Amino acid sequence: MEILESIERYIPFNDQEERDRVLILRALREEKNIFSRENEAMHMTASAWVTNETQDRVLMAYHNLYDSWSWLGGHADGECDLLSVALREVCEESGITRVRPASEEIFSLEILTVDGHEKRGRYVPSHLHLNVTYLLIADEDDVLRIKPDENSGVKWFTPKGAVEASSEPWFRTRIYTKLNEKLLRFQEQGK
Repeated sequence: MEILESIERYIPFNDQEERDRVLILRALREEKNIFSRENEAMHMTASAWVTNETQDRVLMAYHNLYDSWSWLGGHADGECDLLSVALREVCEESGITRVRPASEEIFSLEILTVDGHEKRGRYVPSHLHLNVTYLLIADEDDVLRIKPDENSGVKWFTPKGAVEASSEPWFRTRIYTKLNEKLLRFQEQGK
């Protein structure tokens, strides 16, 4: 399985990524239906840290479920190519049509907790998202549109502004700040 090999090769950025990487690898090897929501305890998801071409803006959506500005992404729903999932979700959630990977390599790993909630009239129990994040570049001039069943806003922020816009403390400190630090490192390596 290609994603298993990619995660095995992935060099963690910090202790959070190292510890989450170990658990994600174990789940990929041992869990059934890990790419499907049929596994109600945990399943694979893909997210994107979407920047503009100059990488001085980050695209965020106001996620209705979490009542917060957040990154874009979603469930694998049977798809094992998580980069394709991230690209699809960015287009679906933002209206962006011109988006590409800054790199096809994994940008970040994290295990995310999801509280129980109602979705389309059905209760979804608390579970884990085993998440793979990719760094994507989108055309800042593309027309943005909301996806009413998931978000109520889509807009560009400065990287710092994206962190500040989130109302989720754990995401601000553990995820979005980390992604911005990694973005700076990515930019430095590209020079």
